[in-house]
Amino acid sequence: MTDTLPKADFARNMTLVGHSDQGGRPDGVQLMVNKGYAITGHMFSKGFSVIDVRDPRAPKAVAYIQAPPNTWNIHLQAHEDLLLVINAKDMFASSEFADEKAYYTTSVGKTVGTDEIGKRARDWTAGMAVYDIKNPAEPRQIGFMPVEGAGIHRIWYTGGRYAYASALLDGFADYIFIVIDMADPTAPQMVGRWWIPGMNTAAGEVSTVPPGKRMGLHHPIIHGDTAYCAWRDGGMVILDIADRSAPKLLRHLNWSPPYGGGTHNCLPLPERELLVVLDEAVLDHQEDGVKHIWMFNNAVRDNPISISTFPYPDEADYVAKGGHFGPHNLYENRPDGFVSEELIFTTFQNAGVRVFSIADPYRPVETAAYVPGTPTTLVDHRPNRTKVIQSCDVYVDRNGLVYANDYNGGLFILEYRG
Repeated sequence: MTDTLPKADFARNMTLVGHSDQGGRPDGVQLMVNKGYAITGHMFSKGFSVIDVRDPRAPKAVAYIQAPPNTWNIHLQAHEDLLLVINAKDMFASSEFADEKAYYTTSVGKTVGTDEIGKRARDWTAGMAVYDIKNPAEPRQIGFMPVEGAGIHRIWYTGGRYAYASALLDGFADYIFIVIDMADPTAPQMVGRWWIPGMNTAAGEVSTVPPGKRMGLHHPIIHGDTAYCAWRDGGMVILDIADRSAPKLLRHLNWSPPYGGGTHNCLPLPERELLVVLDEAVLDHQEDGVKHIWMFNNAVRDNPISISTFPYPDEADYVAKGGHFGPHNLYENRPDGFVSEELIFTTFQNAGVRVFSIADPYRPVETAAYVPGTPTTLVDHRPNRTKVIQSCDVYVDRNGLVYANDYNGGLFILEYRG
């Protein structure tokens, strides 16, 4: 917490009430809020941090858990008394991805050698760690599920018996869908998996991914017995998971080309039979083209139809600003947080945090925005990076407070006034 709140570059219908540099580690990726504590994974600072936000005007960093050597903890899921944290090869510390473009335009399994079993030395930890967070200020590790490969990228867990994740396993060209049995949190077990045909190179499958594209699962979102999977340049995959051990394909939709790919979130809005699907902007100055947030009619589970796109920020020249401009992530209606099928909270990287009304799903309208000012430090250690905000993730609590973090700028706590 600083004595003076940082000034915004632009704000409309959102007010900053608190800010934290997260104990001197202002880089954040996935963000959860649990029992009055924000928990964030770090992109460059290795590990994850816990920030006491019970007084949102005076957030205070209270814990930092260091990652194992050469390992990412960028994504995590908190629900009730459990915290699940990914362990994977730290890709952005790897020479193969010194130029971030390589990470987004090649099959990662081939690049890091996970489809060539045993041919690369493993100097990282791969799997999923389970923490007891009855007291979120003092996470206590109680379990670990190892995997053979680069590791796990992102998890979906909202309680109950199963968690779901993307995993880069030995023998696969990129991240695939896995189901994790959490019946015993001290010993989680992988019990099901699914991939797009062509990804299992160890089994002799031949990839059909075009040059310059990545067909790997970012993560699934689950509703009932359906998994809505964001498959980067592979678009959206919808799976029937009634049998968790044997997921079945319902529909695979891909709009890349003609659009640029990078599908990152597929959020079902079941009461309204809608889907919000976000494509991530992954390169500077929109080199990868304009990425959209799409509205789908989802009245027929295996035949979603695109009906509109969200408007783009236009109050400044964000393409010229530097860094990534365009959608990155959206708030996923966590059951222990704010749940709405009319308000969509998103991050737009160098264009900050945006809120949209989809009261009319054919005409989404922006209702609020907050663009933090230039960060005080550049935490991103990769070459040729610009010292610019890159708003990354957003969480909304039951009281409507908005928490947003950044690769460089720390944790922002906002009031929505739309």
